[in-house]
Amino acid sequence: MRAVIVETPGDVDALSIGEAPKPTPGVGEVLVRTVASGVNRADVLQRQGHYPPPPGITDIIGLEASGIVEEVGEGVERWKQGDEVVALLSGGGYAEYFVAPEGQLITPPPGVDLVSAAGVLEVAATVVSNLRVGGLAAGEVFLSHGGAGGIGTFATQYAKALGAVVAATAGSEAKLQHCREHGADFAFDYNGDWVAELKEATGGADVILDIIGAKYLEPNVKALKKRGRIVVIGLQGGVKGTLNLGLLLAKQASIAATSLRFRPEAEKAEICAAVEAEVWPMLADGRIKLSPETRVAFDDVRAAHEQLTGGSNVGKIVLVH
Repeated sequence: MRAVIVETPGDVDALSIGEAPKPTPGVGEVLVRTVASGVNRADVLQRQGHYPPPPGITDIIGLEASGIVEEVGEGVERWKQGDEVVALLSGGGYAEYFVAPEGQLITPPPGVDLVSAAGVLEVAATVVSNLRVGGLAAGEVFLSHGGAGGIGTFATQYAKALGAVVAATAGSEAKLQHCREHGADFAFDYNGDWVAELKEATGGADVILDIIGAKYLEPNVKALKKRGRIVVIGLQGGVKGTLNLGLLLAKQASIAATSLRFRPEAEKAEICAAVEAEVWPMLADGRIKLSPETRVAFDDVRAAHEQLTGGSNVGKIVLVH
């Protein structure tokens, strides 16, 4: 089968289209012919050699995809050949076929075509699972960094649907307007003093969803209210920062860091089921709108990665097979 191959980690030139063995579904697994693949920051990190897959997982990049069931393994009950599905993967999405555990496949969102659906599940699963970690409740203040990206666009809307007061950061007026149009009550330019502006507008954040990491560690703690919670899900700003434990202690605050990719299979299946039950109805009734979408041909995977890391991207990028 055709797949994106990375022989030596590096920049976008490390990506090439080549041949790889077609996977075979094992017990409880499903083989899917890929229609489209979502492109994520984690894919860039893996391409660069910084985010290897879990043991036993293919080294083909790709954490989410959509497609049509080709074959089911022993014990699979829900799916049959010809079914349309979206998948949460630990790897393998940038290929002509992929294999996934039965519980990590769900139906596409109602009224959403398979290409657009490829870019929804990983984002939704990430946000839903991590706002559970953060314990976001109605009436609390939620802050999402990267508010104009795929995660941020979904997170602001989902938090708003939960009844939170929503704030977001972004780096241009166009992106700030995008945040406002997708659920943010307040949008702050991260090039300015967003901590002071957040505190003036809301008194601070109860929950912060952070894709930046080290660079924002200290300002995030300053931005918290008492008993606030930070959930780190990305490391775009580095892996090592300094932390004022005295301030964290005084605020009785907490910091958690999670990775969806390395969670146990049963936990991922439960998260997928929660997305299908909770989020798909929100998409159907308009409480959540799909992110703006850029479709890129599978053979142009290098261009997709360049767009994602170039700083101007808004919303989701999807590779079309």
